[in-house]
Order: sequence, then structure tokens, then C-alpha cells
Amino acid sequence: MSNQDETPENRLRRELPEEVPATVPEAAGPAEPAAVREAEHEPERKADLTGRERLVQGLWPPRVTRAQLIVAVLLFGLGFGLAVQVASNSDGDSALRGARQEDLVRILDELDDRTQRLEDEKAGLEKQRDELENSSDQAEEARKQTLEKERQLGILAGTVAAQGPGITMTIDDTKGTVEADMLLDAIQELRAAGAEAIQVNGVRVVASTYLTDSDKSVSVDGNKINAPYRFQVIGKPQDLEPALNIPGGVVQTLEKEQATVTVERSAKIVVDALRAAKQPDYARSSSR
Repeated sequence: MSNQDETPENRLRRELPEEVPATVPEAAGPAEPAAVREAEHEPERKADLTGRERLVQGLWPPRVTRAQLIVAVLLFGLGFGLAVQVASNSDGDSALRGARQEDLVRILDELDDRTQRLEDEKAGLEKQRDELENSSDQAEEARKQTLEKERQLGILAGTVAAQGPGITMTIDDTKGTVEADMLLDAIQELRAAGAEAIQVNGVRVVASTYLTDSDKSVSVDGNKINAPYRFQVIGKPQDLEPALNIPGGVVQTLEKEQATVTVERSAKIVVDALRAAKQPDYARSSSR
């Protein structure tokens, strides 16, 4: 071996292994993320799933966008509103749905009676018109009709006493649960049934009457009244009593409040509580 081969450079080269050239892949490029590699294999995995598994995988977990969430909230609000409306209508009709056959017949009879009263009123007005047109002394006939109308209006206004057939309704409220609106409902129902004069515990009820609650009792036009509440009503008893006893009506509502209600028919009811006639401050008759 020559001295040239023994140089430090040659000796170091012999000790190291021979260099191996690095092999570069043919399609060398930047390293792909794991998510991309997973995405490439995703179609293969999906191809292996059954139809049911693909359906479940598509539905869960749910992917909700903001637009879908807004639409869902709007649909929920619409459905809730419809449900409330249907429930309110059902509550209004529940009393009639649960009513017995005789109760339904009585309600129909009451409606027929109201229709008949309107027809009678129409016939009476037509009769007055014919009498005015055919009377030889139209001035005297007009005076008679005016006096009769004044008497009728006085009864309605509460300025004159009245008597006639009707009913007496007594409400015994030992629990103190009867409120002003319940008594007002009773008055409205009596008026709708044809009541012509009403007084409650000595207070005349007129068109302007108002009721308010006052220390576990009720005030009528500012006059405090206490239980038992006694209604004296002039009208046709055959119409007034059934109107109070219809399913879901006045009597049933008061009995739910643990009040005791009694209704008695009478051939003569006296309504003698009077109201002072008030002169209007600004209104004047427009007749010429």
C-alpha cells in the first residue's frame, strides 16, 4: 500500500460507508394533511355502508344552519298561535258540547223567544206608524204615543217605578268569592233575555250602571251592596229563568265560585228604586 493511500483523507473515506443517493418519489410534492387523506378514502368507506347506515349518518348529528333555525322558530310560533286559538274556541264551545239534549233544546227555545220579541217590537212600531197615518186626529194620536213612549223611556231610565211579571234571583255568597264582573254578566244576560227593569239590593240598574269591587263586596254606581245579592227583574219569566240556567251560564259560573243561587218566578215584581233624571249639559234634540 502506497503512502498516498494512507493519507488521513483516504483513511477517513475508507472508514465511512459509501454514500447512498436519496431516492425521490416520482410525484414528489408537499406533504398532504391527514384530513385530505381521510377525505380521499371517505368515498371508499361510504361505498361499504348499507343504505340504512348512510341514512343515519346523514341525519345525525344534525347540521343546522342559521336560516333553518330561524324558519324553525317561526314555524313554532305559528303552530303555538294556532294551538292557542283552537283551544280558546274549544273552551267556548265545550259547554255546548257537554250539554244535555234538554239543555240544547232550551237554548234553541231561548233564541226563538228573542227572535219573537224582536218581531213583536217590529210589529208594534209598524202599528204605531199605521195609526198615525190613518188617524183622523193625527195630533191627538201622536200625543198619546208620545206619552206612552215617555213612560217606556222613564222605566228604562229608572225615573219611574214599574211593576209586572218577572223573577227574583238571590245570590248567597258566604265565601266572598263573587266579584263585580260576575254580577255584571248576570245583568247583561238578563237584558239579553228581555228584562225591562232591574234593581239590585235597592239600586236601580240603568244603561249607564257600572259595578266595581269594594272590600270583598260590590258597588253599584258607587253604592256599596253586600251579599246576599237580590235581583228583582221585570220581564217574561219563561225567558229570564232559562237564560240564567243555560250550560256555562250565570248560575253555573256562580256555583263554581261556591255561591248559592236561587231563582223564583213571580206574577208581580215591583221595581221601585228610582234614579234622578239628568239633564244633558251639551246634547240637544235635533228634531225640527
